Amino acid sequence: MRWTGEPAADRVLLALLTMQRESWEQGLLGQALLDLDLHEAAVLVADAAVTRQRPDGRLGEPAGSVGAVNGAACGEVVRHAARTTGDPRYGRALDAQLDWLTGWAPRAADGTLFHLLDGRQVWADTIYMVVPLLASTGRTELAAAQVIGHRRRLHDPHTGLYAARWDEDRGELDRPGPWGTGNGWVVAGIARALRPGPAWPAALRAELAGHVEEVLTACLAYRGDDGLFPDVLDDPGTFREANTAQLLGYAALTGVTDGWLPRSWAAVGADLLAAADRRVDGHGRVTGVSGAPEFTGPGTSPEAQACHLLGYAALRRTRAALSPG
Repeated sequence: MRWTGEPAADRVLLALLTMQRESWEQGLLGQALLDLDLHEAAVLVADAAVTRQRPDGRLGEPAGSVGAVNGAACGEVVRHAARTTGDPRYGRALDAQLDWLTGWAPRAADGTLFHLLDGRQVWADTIYMVVPLLASTGRTELAAAQVIGHRRRLHDPHTGLYAARWDEDRGELDRPGPWGTGNGWVVAGIARALRPGPAWPAALRAELAGHVEEVLTACLAYRGDDGLFPDVLDDPGTFREANTAQLLGYAALTGVTDGWLPRSWAAVGADLLAAADRRVDGHGRVTGVSGAPEFTGPGTSPEAQACHLLGYAALRRTRAALSPG
């Protein structure tokens, strides 16, 4: 089995393909396959996401799902399928997902999307799920508005960190702790949205890039000698979690490669990924991450597997970009 050209990454990918996945994890798998130039496999991932599309437009969701935004993570790979196959099924599916996001998904009065159908909560995770898709389809103003709305509710300017959840009805944080993975979703989502292609206004692009660097810097203050972070960044009593390092590393390397972070971040990003590499077991599973399906304790998850591959692909791009000649 040779997919990526790197045996360790191939084992991680094989483990991911055997895992039962939720909608956002299907989307992350598709993104990883695109970044690894495994385009034929990416189309198959898109096909499965469209097969499970809800009538309201949410991609990859089983019947009864209460996820309002997670399926949008599948949008990028469905867009790829629409552009490369010419099959109108994919274009219609992408249009329905975007119509849901922009017009029908539950949201606050200022337009900030709620994460679930059955509650009025704003989650840090949503930035990763929706902002890259909105940006890649030319909706940069809407993408920026989601970052602004989430930042207003969840970001603490004194610490530089994001809380996990905000309850709109109570007007207060529901999960105030700075969950490491949540902060990772924020910086990785913005980084993916800033990749070449979307026509970002220069000032807005610079503002978002600066915000990513702010959050990255704030997170690094909580990094331990093992190169990893507590699951809740400011609570050393929580378990040592590896996916935070993968998400932060991906964001740092992407920023360097795409020219909006200083080159000094390349070494930081590579070191973050190396720390997570040490958690990969002999079966290719990234261990000691916030574990599926509840994400309340250490375990394994398809999202962590995909983030490992996204990080690997980002490191490969950075090395190519910075190599002499």
